[in-house]
Formats: sequence, structure tokens, C-alpha cells
Amino acid sequence: MEEFDVIVVGGGVGGSTCTWFLGTQHNRKVLLLEKAEFPRDKICGDAISGKSAAILNEMDLNKEIEKKPHAEIHGVTFSSPNGSIAQIPFKTAKGQSRGTGYVCRRMDYDNLVFQKGKQGAHTLMQNFQVTDLLWEEQNGNTYCVGVTGKDLKTKEEKEFRAKVVVGADGATSVVSRKVGNPNFDPKHHCAALRQYWKGISGMNNNIEIHFIDSLLPGYFWIFPLEKGYANVGVGMVTEEIKKHRVNLVDAMNEAIKTNPMLKDRFKNAEPMDAIKAWNLPFGSDHRKAHGNGWVLIGDAASLIDPFSGEGVGNAMLAGKTAAKYINRALSENFFHADLLVEYEKELWDAIGPELDTSYKLQKIGRIKTVLNLVVSKAQKSPQVRETISSMLGSEEAKKNLAGPLFYLKLLFA
Repeated sequence: MEEFDVIVVGGGVGGSTCTWFLGTQHNRKVLLLEKAEFPRDKICGDAISGKSAAILNEMDLNKEIEKKPHAEIHGVTFSSPNGSIAQIPFKTAKGQSRGTGYVCRRMDYDNLVFQKGKQGAHTLMQNFQVTDLLWEEQNGNTYCVGVTGKDLKTKEEKEFRAKVVVGADGATSVVSRKVGNPNFDPKHHCAALRQYWKGISGMNNNIEIHFIDSLLPGYFWIFPLEKGYANVGVGMVTEEIKKHRVNLVDAMNEAIKTNPMLKDRFKNAEPMDAIKAWNLPFGSDHRKAHGNGWVLIGDAASLIDPFSGEGVGNAMLAGKTAAKYINRALSENFFHADLLVEYEKELWDAIGPELDTSYKLQKIGRIKTVLNLVVSKAQKSPQVRETISSMLGSEEAKKNLAGPLFYLKLLFA
């Protein structure tokens, strides 16, 4: 049986990034297993944050993304339950307004990263479903030493061995479940819907977040794409859906048809596909992402921002960081959790404070009076808009948004 240095389970942005770094930068023998066949859809809001830019640049993909159908994003438009609307521009370090992100269909973006990532794979198998992990006792410890699964085309069962297994297989990760992680906590999990539309009036180069009564404590979004297309959707924390018995599909359709801010904008618009649903495991629930011979990255490790819902940047960062420590483990021939924990420590040192702040903002965003206050003040005051814009561009400054002093100051703005 052929053995590998690393098996990466899942060819999404996290798995492909990890594979690229392991294979091309560290010269490791990688088996990349993917259940689907690329290009494939990924149900998502399609927003790509600036956090991904540095890694895209390292992978020499920063210019390639601009060749794909996309919209450049210059800011964010918020609306509150009382109908106030505020447009907040993104800022550069010098305070100049410019686009700092993209909206690009995940069908295109993920395939771009996958095609690059597979350059790092010694062997690539698509249409392969991993069903279980292989375990082995070594020096009194139990290690993950490979995977078993099925070729979805031939139905043949296969087994592969490696020194380290990377679980990059998404929100319903088999690897995460097999290493013993519990089911998702509804307080740290979101259900969301997505539908592509064309012809919505009044769009610009801002992503739109609408906090409307019928969807609280969730929100409605419109993310512009190229040539008048848009990604439209809603999201709500799973705990709240169960608590209020919300039917998200009905709520989304009702908002489009009856909400005063939306109904006229959708009057001459048409949907391009059916409504599709997906799950978002939030990073506010810090799940174990390492063990003897295994690590988790991306949605499998619950790394999605609990306020913005964006997970691409964190998945790519996790893929790069995991590759660094897996390479070290291979160099030292030591695959114990005592070494691989360093991956998780470095990753959470980088993203943990941001995720904590975002979780606080998510909880604040459930309070109707606070939403009305913030958006109405931002609508009227250039100074408040400038303050929020600066906070959106700085993770350190964003902490102020989660603190009571900011809202106290707003009362007198």
C-alpha cells in the first residue's frame, strides 16, 4: 500500500491552501481527497475579505481573482428596524476610501484556489468519500494513521495511510466527528439561505446588511456581483430559529415582498436559481482542532466569524498555519498532540481575539433599540460614520464597538 506524508480530506479553500503549502513550499508527499468534483458550488454569501489577500498573494493568485466574475466592494450599507440607513466606506491605512474586498461566486473562487492547491498534491482523488479514520497504538498512545472511504464512481472501498490527517471536510466533517468532537452548540451555529438574483435596483459597490423586524435576531443581505447580479440571503443563529420557530424560507420571501425598504427594489428583479441552505459553525465555540496525528481546519474546525459570517480568510490562514506545523512534525518524526497543539495555539492567537469581539457584536446586534441607535446616528453624523469605518478596518479598534462606552458616546453624538 502506498503511504503518504499527509492526507488532506477536503479540497475547499482551507484544504487546497494547506495542500499547496505542504507540497510546493515544504516538498511533502500529499494525498488530497475530495468528495465532490471541481468546479463545485459552495453555498455562501460569496464575500471574500481582505484577510485572504496576503495568502492569495503568496499563492500568486491575487491577480487571478480579478480575472474571475466579481464585484469590488468599497463599503457596507446598514439598515435598522426603524428604517434608518447608513453607508460606511472601507478605509485604507491612510484613510482613503477604496475597495478592500470582493464578492466572487464560490463556484469560481474555490475552483481557482483548488486548481492552484492541487499543484501541491502528489495524488489527487475526487469523488471520494472518507467514511472513517485508521488508528494505531504507538508507544502507549493512539495515533490517527490514515483514512478509509469509498470511490463514489466505482463504489470501491479503499484505505490510505499517512503520518498526519488533515480534516478540511467542512461543517459536516467526518474527520471532526470521528476524532470525537461533539455536535454543534445551537448558540454557536447559524442557518443561512442563499439565492442569486438579477435586476435588483439601487445597488452600488457596498455589501448590504439589513436588520429588519421580521428577521430579527437575524439579518437580510444583498451582496452585489458582476453585471447586475447579486447574492441575496438571510441568516439566523440556530438557537433563535428553534426558540422562535422561524421558517427562514418563508421569512426571506416575505421580506422581499413586503418590507418597505426591499419590495420596490425587487419589483422588476428575478431569481436566477432556487433558494439553497447551509450551516455555519461559528468560531465563538472553540473546538479542539488537533490531536495525535490529526488536525482540523476551516469549517471543520468551526472558524467562521460569528458577526460577519465570513470564513474564507480564517480557513486559508488555518491551512497555511497547519502546513507549517505538520512540516515540523514530519521533520522531527513526532506526530503527538504535544507538537500539533502549537498549530492551534498560533492560529487562535491570531484569530481568537477577533472572534471573541465578533461574538459580542453578534449579541449586541440582536438588540433592536441598539441597532436603531447606531444606524440612525451613523446616518446623520459623518463623525460617527468615520468612527465606525475606522473600527471596521482595525481589529483592535473593533473592540470598541463591543464595549459600552461606544454606545454611551453615541447617545450624545
